[in-house]
Amino acid sequence: MPLLRTTRSLRTTALAGLLLAGTALAPMASATAAPLYKNPRASVADRVTDLMARMTLDDKVGQMTQGERGAATPAQSAAARLGSILSGGGSTPTPNTPAAWADMIDAYQKAATSTGLGIPIIYGSDSVHGHNNVYGATVFPHNIGLGAANDPRLVEKIGAITADETAATGVKWAFAPCLCVARDDRWGRTYESYGEVPANAVANSVVIEGLQGRALGDPTSVLATAKHFIGDGGTTGGDDQGNTQISLEELRRIHLPPFRAAVAHGVGSVMISFNSWNGVKDHGNKFLITDLLKGELGFSGFVVSDWNGIDQIDGQEGFTAAEVKQAVNAGIDMVMVPYDYQKFVATLKAEVLNGDVPMSRVDDANRRILTKKFELGLFERPYTDRSLQKDFGSAAHRAVARQAVRESQVLLKNDGVLPLAKQNNKIFVAGKNANDMGNQAGGWTLTWQGQSGERVIPGTTILDGIKAGAGKGTVVTYDRAGNGIDRSYQVAVAVVGETPYAEGQGDRPNGLGLDAEDLALVGKLKASGVPTVLVTVSGRPLDISAQLPSVKGLVAAWLPGSEGAGVADVLYGDYNPTGKLSFTWPKSSAQEPINAGDGQQGLFPYGYGLSYRRHHR
Repeated sequence: MPLLRTTRSLRTTALAGLLLAGTALAPMASATAAPLYKNPRASVADRVTDLMARMTLDDKVGQMTQGERGAATPAQSAAARLGSILSGGGSTPTPNTPAAWADMIDAYQKAATSTGLGIPIIYGSDSVHGHNNVYGATVFPHNIGLGAANDPRLVEKIGAITADETAATGVKWAFAPCLCVARDDRWGRTYESYGEVPANAVANSVVIEGLQGRALGDPTSVLATAKHFIGDGGTTGGDDQGNTQISLEELRRIHLPPFRAAVAHGVGSVMISFNSWNGVKDHGNKFLITDLLKGELGFSGFVVSDWNGIDQIDGQEGFTAAEVKQAVNAGIDMVMVPYDYQKFVATLKAEVLNGDVPMSRVDDANRRILTKKFELGLFERPYTDRSLQKDFGSAAHRAVARQAVRESQVLLKNDGVLPLAKQNNKIFVAGKNANDMGNQAGGWTLTWQGQSGERVIPGTTILDGIKAGAGKGTVVTYDRAGNGIDRSYQVAVAVVGETPYAEGQGDRPNGLGLDAEDLALVGKLKASGVPTVLVTVSGRPLDISAQLPSVKGLVAAWLPGSEGAGVADVLYGDYNPTGKLSFTWPKSSAQEPINAGDGQQGLFPYGYGLSYRRHHR
């Protein structure tokens, strides 16, 4: 105290002298200087240490908790000291516009930064193929298509555009990329996989560089999430959230390499998988999370649970104190408890106070979370940079998406029917996926499971692209059911396949065949005698062996997203197809699981894909 009084006395004397001399006053440091953690020039490590020294247990437990916007208002979030808020699939403000998102998230930030320590939240959303929760976003092909494109440089650019559009709404944390290695096509998340061998996900993990940018503090950077750790693509029977019954050697060989690559790219967060490994839920497996991920791979970011993931550890609905203890001690740093965040906060606090969760574990989790918040610049810039909204869904962004669609098309059969002549042609287009934006975008589009609908999102359907690409003298006729086709048509294009789904609802244990509508259409076109090109819009290879002999051409279009015109670019030969299968295409569903190197002969092998020998118009 004497030193403080002396300092004040010296400052008072100096101030009096300046006033007497009539000199302009320069700003002077306050005796009660701002805390070190608020100094942007201090190192992140020092800022984290300083902040944590000021935090109560309530503050620290709150940082480890993530609630859903539908369950926690800004005021409730701030009162609980929540570290994060998320939007689940389809959880959006009204209207669903970038401006409304920014208003909503800024309200959370205002409430959070008005608390005692002013720690900002980090807002998370599933930007898995573009900022797909927001109407008007550029929606890119799902990962299965990007795996077929085999163009990591383009995928990195897609990551950067996704980050730009995500950050424009105030979301600074993307739950992407999915780095699963899907080994059974009956699994409903197969389309979220870049391919059936680890090399596909390893190569495309560069999307992390696009999402996070040169530095997390850049305005257009968002925190990336490598998911789902680990083995979600290897469950027995392709059962979503099921049991991955494989050896540690196979886990390391097949499922670990993409996460090793993600850590090398500096990924900021990792999400734990719902599945079990040999009967033990990943969410409670300390060997996987602490020893393998944080220890062996050297992951220094933070680990987040999946949606209510800790509920599943004991196989019973809802979470218990024992599950909270097991999950946090296993190494989960932030727990996604969308609607039960208050119960979780109280439970975790009690587990710390009774000694079942060590304070050292809580401090480690907080250091990891807060480090990323400081690196993102959230303490200096918690609010949305609305200047980014001018590029949201822009023509330039959509041009990149269209190129991704072109590169992802895989030509599987061509008996001289492709490319389509652009001039003096008569083309009949049919099928439920020819003119349906919802179907071609698939799941995780505006809502969790996605939805059918001609104009669900802005963009171009495959039919739009075929019509727009038609040249002089060419007539394009469309009828979904194939009614009205006759021998006057030179070619028919049947766009068939799947309707939208996501995890759980997308599992197909009973086979991957075409539905009744598609089968009727293919039969009708065959009976017409018009040469037919079959285009499959799907999240995985389909069982089409029986239909293959009756068609002259087959193109796998996967789930192209908002720019269906890219499919037409390939059909017309404006882009010579370069896509290659990143999944073995089975002869029948009975072959599942079928993967490269397992000795089975598929209908089309891994890596297969034709090109046009010559262009003609």
